[in-house]
Amino acid sequence: MTINLNGATRLYPLLGDPIKYARSPDWLSKHMAKRGMNCISLPMEVPEGQLKVVMDGLAASMNVDGLSLTMPHKITGVEYCATLSETSQMLGVVSAIRRNKDGSWFGHTTDGDAFVKAQIDNGATVDGAKVLVMGAGGAGSAIVISMLEQGAAEVAVYDLDRARSERIVGLLKDKVGDRVRVADTNDPAGFNLVCNATSMGMDDNDPMPIDGDKLTADMFVGDVIAGHGDTKIIKAAKAAGCKTADGDAMVVAVLDVMCDFLEDAWK
Repeated sequence: MTINLNGATRLYPLLGDPIKYARSPDWLSKHMAKRGMNCISLPMEVPEGQLKVVMDGLAASMNVDGLSLTMPHKITGVEYCATLSETSQMLGVVSAIRRNKDGSWFGHTTDGDAFVKAQIDNGATVDGAKVLVMGAGGAGSAIVISMLEQGAAEVAVYDLDRARSERIVGLLKDKVGDRVRVADTNDPAGFNLVCNATSMGMDDNDPMPIDGDKLTADMFVGDVIAGHGDTKIIKAAKAAGCKTADGDAMVVAVLDVMCDFLEDAWK
């Protein structure tokens, strides 16, 4: 898909550190062109602690219609949003930001929507499923919400820091009742979907987030880690005969999610 740049092209940067593994700017730019949007995404390496100076500059650049945030900016990015989606208000994280009519920023977290879409696009059945989510940070918590919104019968949340699991479960308990709970272990037995929402897999020396020997062929395994090929958990899942969706599949899924998010501002 050819990308034509001109004076009317709208910018949608990706801010993060490290950024060298990011493939989404190329994919998103091509997808925007495919959808007839005169927009491009471009990577910007912004170290932790330097977000404010960059956000101030982007706010003053009126051909910047929005931006994406990745680690380590998803929590601090909330500070720069005048308005937030319900999910971002609940979790205190943002991964996508667009202009409000008055030029201020509106923030949302697309991680959960994109992850669940990637699982479904690759053969998972979420409706009525029992789901184990490992990792209760920003991405993991968003995945928990989206899994429940897509009809999961039960979502169990496991995190080495139990307080993080208890936080997201506590936020959702009144709304969904026993459909969400804290998992005492990361044992995947009895689950239909097993989801890695931890950072384990970004480094080749990282341990497995789960005992791969306990995976069975009837399980679907998803991973949020992108740009690293088959991570250890994906390799173990494939060896066990599981269907899988890696982090790159999530990046593919987020293309439409991001484009829809931007176009909603223009309606």
